[in-house]
Amino acid sequence: MTAAARVLELSETIPDFPKPGIVFRDLTPAFADPETLRRVVDELGSGVAGGFDVVAGIEARGFLLASALAYSTGTRLLAIRKEGKLPGDILREEYSLEYGTAALELKPTTLPAGSRVLIVDDVLATGGSCRAAARLVERAGAIVAGFGLVLALDGLGGIEALRDYPVRVLLTESADPSA
Repeated sequence: MTAAARVLELSETIPDFPKPGIVFRDLTPAFADPETLRRVVDELGSGVAGGFDVVAGIEARGFLLASALAYSTGTRLLAIRKEGKLPGDILREEYSLEYGTAALELKPTTLPAGSRVLIVDDVLATGGSCRAAARLVERAGAIVAGFGLVLALDGLGGIEALRDYPVRVLLTESADPSA
């Protein structure tokens, strides 16, 4: 069974969360399964042209994937945090999401200039958080080597929002669960 098939089998779909009309895809039950997590991490890290020096995880579930991938590849780890979580000098990027707005931050001193960064996260919807993460990485003087995403929700524009970057997606499904 493929990593994508296991993710589908083990993940949960929660309607009306975090607000009515939003369908939340929870992949953490799939990440709790050691073999599924191993397969997901291996597949996310494969095939990045030119390789990568840093794995960046978008808070919060992206941290799980980025930590495992950085460990397995012996590369540096970067945490891209939600607004207000980092002290000192930070870079900040606002973005829109399907149910409001948010911001991501990073400490530019934690990212060596010129590094090739693979940005990973669990679910791609509109692409807002991924685009914000890419802008942060670039503003810090690094290069976005690509994106590694477990699930892309079709029909919300996420893939189109990342058209300027290499993107590896393990699984695509409709954003409309009734489709």
